[in-house]
Amino acid sequence: MTAKRFVTDVAIVGGGIVGSSAALALRRMGLKVVLLERDLCGSRSSGVNYGGVRRQGRPLSQLPLAQRAHEIWGRLPELIGTDGEYERSGHFKIARSAADMASLERYRATTQGFDLDLELITGERLRALCPWLGAKAVGGSLCPEDGQANPRLVSPAFARAAERAGAVVLERTPVDEVIGDRNGFTLRSRNSAGHTLEVQAPLLLNCAGAWAGQLAAQFGEPVPMQAGHPAMAVTEPVPHFMDWSLGVEGGGIYCRQVARGNLVLGGGSGLALDADRARSDRDAITKLAAQAIELIPALRDAQLIRTWSGTEGYLPDREPVLGCSRTMPGLIHGFGFAGAGFQIGPAVGEVLAELARDGRSSTPIAAFGIERFAAPPTSQTAPIASAPASIPELSHR
Repeated sequence: MTAKRFVTDVAIVGGGIVGSSAALALRRMGLKVVLLERDLCGSRSSGVNYGGVRRQGRPLSQLPLAQRAHEIWGRLPELIGTDGEYERSGHFKIARSAADMASLERYRATTQGFDLDLELITGERLRALCPWLGAKAVGGSLCPEDGQANPRLVSPAFARAAERAGAVVLERTPVDEVIGDRNGFTLRSRNSAGHTLEVQAPLLLNCAGAWAGQLAAQFGEPVPMQAGHPAMAVTEPVPHFMDWSLGVEGGGIYCRQVARGNLVLGGGSGLALDADRARSDRDAITKLAAQAIELIPALRDAQLIRTWSGTEGYLPDREPVLGCSRTMPGLIHGFGFAGAGFQIGPAVGEVLAELARDGRSSTPIAAFGIERFAAPPTSQTAPIASAPASIPELSHR
């Protein structure tokens, strides 16, 4: 028995920052939207990530998206009704060797023209600006306009803003079935009482995060998606000493201090408990703590008060899939952000909305086409709730 039926212009699977920002952008264009999220919007990787809002360190292919997102982040309050604790505090990528500094110098040279204003800092100036850094740090690269935000505030706020703008946002609504043909798409969700919710739309946005590969495969576009589970922790509040958000050249720990004094730390890999849950294990946190103390000795006596993890989707080239399906008209993909989708998420949402309305985007996205993983077609009807396989140690920040 069908309990409820929606007919809309665009259906969206996934209520993370990408799907929710796409819903908001589509409503601002005047299109009708129904978004289906199996949990709460922003509760998966969009809400449990580190909170770094950085352009520095991204591949050149992503910098146009990052620049577009940078402009959006600058007007968050007017767009979603909160600043989400966003601040352009600066992002400092630490070098631990001469080779690291050379790599940062090359990156600065190749990113000229993207307005990153990167500044290389070494020697006495480094020690004057960062007396809290350990001896392992020999220098680094500062992007002064990059920063940080609270993902637990920002990601859900995009969904609520989309709802206020007129989008239908259906939380705790897992998608059990997707059928697509020349007439469009039908999505069904069944609850425990046997009632079925049905959504019909000519356009479908696949924003299902680490679970998006199942939907892509259903329409003949399988991708080698793997799951990552970042190890995360936060300390008790300590006296404020650090404004910048930190990363390490070549991967490793990442760290930021919030206004309340807590330090948010990440690095290494947690583990999956099942298809829906992940956590940071003892070995990962022990290693993370050792790295943190090595880079910031003042943390030696700080207490960790919480640890967590989540599930993020990774593709072999660490680039997302963003663009129209090559096998199914009306299907548009936006997933696989390799743990670095928080900053570019709002821009990706706008790009997806442009693709839905116009069939093209004003931002270059050719590098992210799903055709790079071309494979033979598979079945046209399948559930999409199972998790992808896991990958080993992460170094994505």
